[in-house]
Amino acid sequence: MTVPPVELDDLADPASGFARATREQWRALAAEVLRKSGWDGSPDEVEAALTSTTYDGVAVAPLYDAADRPAGPRVVRAPGAWDVRQRHADPDPAATREAIHADLENGVTSLWLDLNAIDPAALPAVLDGVLLDLAPVVLDAGPRTAEAAEAFLRLAGGVAVPGGNLGADPIGLAARTGTAVDTGVAVALARRCAADHPALRAITVDALPYHDAGGADAEELGCSIATGVAYLRALTDAGLPVEQALGQLEFRYAATADQFLTIAKLRAARRMWARVAEVIGGAGAQLQHAVTSSAMMTARDPWVNMLRTTLACFAAGVGGADAVTVQPFDACLGLPDAFARRIARNTQSLLVEEAHVARVADPAGGSWYVERLTDDLAARAWEWFQEIERAGGIAAALERLVPERLAATRARRAGNIAHRRDPVTGVSEFPDLKERPVSRRPGPGLAANPGGGLPVMRYAEEFEALRDLADAQPARPTVFLATIGPVAAHTARATFAANLFAAGGIATVTSGPGTDPAAIAAAFRDCGTRVACLCSSDRLYGEHAAAVAAALREAGARKVWLAGKGDYEGVDATLHAGCDALGVLRTTFDDLGVKR
Repeated sequence: MTVPPVELDDLADPASGFARATREQWRALAAEVLRKSGWDGSPDEVEAALTSTTYDGVAVAPLYDAADRPAGPRVVRAPGAWDVRQRHADPDPAATREAIHADLENGVTSLWLDLNAIDPAALPAVLDGVLLDLAPVVLDAGPRTAEAAEAFLRLAGGVAVPGGNLGADPIGLAARTGTAVDTGVAVALARRCAADHPALRAITVDALPYHDAGGADAEELGCSIATGVAYLRALTDAGLPVEQALGQLEFRYAATADQFLTIAKLRAARRMWARVAEVIGGAGAQLQHAVTSSAMMTARDPWVNMLRTTLACFAAGVGGADAVTVQPFDACLGLPDAFARRIARNTQSLLVEEAHVARVADPAGGSWYVERLTDDLAARAWEWFQEIERAGGIAAALERLVPERLAATRARRAGNIAHRRDPVTGVSEFPDLKERPVSRRPGPGLAANPGGGLPVMRYAEEFEALRDLADAQPARPTVFLATIGPVAAHTARATFAANLFAAGGIATVTSGPGTDPAAIAAAFRDCGTRVACLCSSDRLYGEHAAAVAAALREAGARKVWLAGKGDYEGVDATLHAGCDALGVLRTTFDDLGVKR
């Protein structure tokens, strides 16, 4: 559905009687605030100083007004509840069948079956008792797609199965595994569905491999559109009319806790696909399946995943996804339990039934920020799509162009994670060394890397590996915090340092308030560690840092850190906001004699 932009300037002033605020007034006020932190620019430079950039190079400004609204229509999904789709990957047919029935009885409206984990031959047992004319089924079988599709169609018999998908995606399979692209099975299944099962689709355009490999949003979009175009070429070359070819595709995207980028990505995807359909003379709307990101999930403090997936689900709904899968909060740990699956489906039920997120067409429409972000993201993604096409299409681009582009983005992302510019709550920020571990049955809780194709990245994995290493030691690695001066002087930096070391599973002990180097050194000796970190104010560092560092050296300190910035005698290195936290932790393990 296409909706023209709302002309907000034509609406009555809701603050009638008050003068309208101007951009210049905002700049002047913002400049005053920035100057308190040492910034010395002019009001005209405020917006540039506060503008950030996404991994795609899209500028995100601090302020938007009507001048930022792009021209042209919006392509939106009609209002109405989205499809609540739950993923199942338990290899035990009986357990999967039980979980499926629990889901369908409690709000789930369609099923996503991972037949890389579940044997396709077990489909009759897995779907026993499921009314296939009411509950759409989406298959995901990778190299066993033909076998799985045949088993499902045989099981369906003459039932008019609605709205499901046989899951053929040879390009997505090639991206994950490095195998050659062969569209033969996908084309055959699409022809069969178009002829005999008009409500069933055959092909999934899965963009998750590009997201899971650390790719940015425009990169994910461009790869998906290039994949969709490749499938359209194969289908129309095989004789399918354009409208039928368009009707065989469903697109799968990642939804993240960055809600505005997720909203903009889904809106941009529909706009881009509408342009493709227009060019080839069709009118097929893009069918979207949004899945909460595997890359953002954590094994440590997994309860925080509930917050991440709630944000992602909200963004997927607001962005207009036709179907949404919320991954259970314990998906990193193995096979989700009944409680985790219930929370996952209830997240969607609450947003649909109580928050009424699905009752409005394009809830973000008219927001100058979202409209501008959508337009900029679509433009950047279209450039990437065209680059892929110039390289010979997505199949050829998977040999070198796509992996190299994603590797560059992944490296930048990894750097930001290491420096905690992209914080991971519960892992790189606010870790809890006393958290009680959560255990689950082993199994494919998240999409794993089968090897040979694009790598699979999880943002927390480097920090979690250090946490695992620390937990495996006979005694927890410990760093001594030399807290110089009164509590008020050292608390902020001591808290910062303790948080950073805890991100690697390293405990900290403090000397307590005081400035006597001998007393601090005695407390250090009693601690039994070889690494210390000075924590205090800049003023007290100037008075005491050198003496305290010298006393710690005499007491046996192998490494002396300082929380803050500055060059002080006897201090080896500093900890500060934006420092390489992973580098600090790895160095500390080495200094403590912990083998990595």
